[in-house]
Amino acid sequence: MDADRPLSDLRVIAVEQYGAGPFGSQVLADLGAEVIKVEDPSQGGDVGRSVGPYRADALPGTGSSLFFQGFNRNKRSITLDLSKPAAHGVLHDLVRSADAVMDNLRGDVPAKLGLAYAALASANPRIVCAHLSGYGRDGPRASWPGYDYLMQAETGYFALTGDPDGPPSRMGLSIVDLMAGITTGLGLLAAVMQARRTGTGRDVDVSLFDTALFNLNYLATWYLSAGAAHGRIARSAHPTLTPCQTYRTADGWIYLMCNKEKFWHRLCRAIERPDWADDARFRTFRERLAGRDLLTRMLDEALSVRTTAEWMERFGGEVPAAPILDVAQALDNPYLAERGLLLDVPGEVGGPAAYRTVAGPIRLSDSVPPNRPAPALGADTDVVLAGLGYGRDRIADLRRDGVI
Repeated sequence: MDADRPLSDLRVIAVEQYGAGPFGSQVLADLGAEVIKVEDPSQGGDVGRSVGPYRADALPGTGSSLFFQGFNRNKRSITLDLSKPAAHGVLHDLVRSADAVMDNLRGDVPAKLGLAYAALASANPRIVCAHLSGYGRDGPRASWPGYDYLMQAETGYFALTGDPDGPPSRMGLSIVDLMAGITTGLGLLAAVMQARRTGTGRDVDVSLFDTALFNLNYLATWYLSAGAAHGRIARSAHPTLTPCQTYRTADGWIYLMCNKEKFWHRLCRAIERPDWADDARFRTFRERLAGRDLLTRMLDEALSVRTTAEWMERFGGEVPAAPILDVAQALDNPYLAERGLLLDVPGEVGGPAAYRTVAGPIRLSDSVPPNRPAPALGADTDVVLAGLGYGRDRIADLRRDGVI
């Protein structure tokens, strides 16, 4: 399947639910990997299947949640209750055929369910076991439940987001979930490459907390190396550069990022204030930062004579600028259609669109990305097990016993 995609020879068994893990494995599936989603039949499958309120009526059964569809396109689904002893024989058969097992479970759960390398190496010594948890699989928080907003709160994001005069605020997206999912996929691929060279797999661990902290990047380095602890700044401004913040226009707001000296000079010309470029108060980054408050008032006044759209046309890519849009405006932006960034996912092969979403950001020459909706619960169980050599009677017995 998807033979022209770079990961067409990768098979991943994904014991996953909700957002972070499914997002990471979906990126792999978009790149051609065969992702077999393992869902617990006794729990109705991935909890994401029940998340509302919006549903795609053209899709069957419990696969119709638009939340679930957003994280699970291009995958296959099998049912398997890993709490039952008989399920582990099935799991080991799946592992023999796979390159990796990927899970996003509480840190102490993979060992209990037999999903770690120590439990699976006997079935396939090359297997890579990638684990995404809240706080890792060891340490004092291994058994703690972990969620995106908790990570944002504890690793400084709330203290960096919003206006200084308002309460601490989370980022508008579950950015830690999304970043951790992609990071887990990257770690999985790196370990699979090594396993193909050496014949030996391993465990790969990623946690939401570690990912959230890692994303602090230069802010962390500034504090740890220079003792500089930055917090919220008015107008969503950059901590050390200006102009780099929101400014008022005649009908709203615009964001400018003059992060090179040349852009400051271009901005001054575009707003018809060329003398500002050589004003001693604003001549360098250091001087502009020292005079940020005054410069903000001056730019607000200068930019308020035109609308945001008029300024965007005038700047024309010469000055780094962007309009401040809400989610609806962002998705109705005609630039998305020009870039081919909207994806109509059909309800069935060759059929009409069941829903519309955004396309993946990785573009490959001479390769058309797969475009299949998320599967119904257990839609591929019989086919996958038959591919492992299971006959009809054995599959029927497993279903009767509640294993699948």
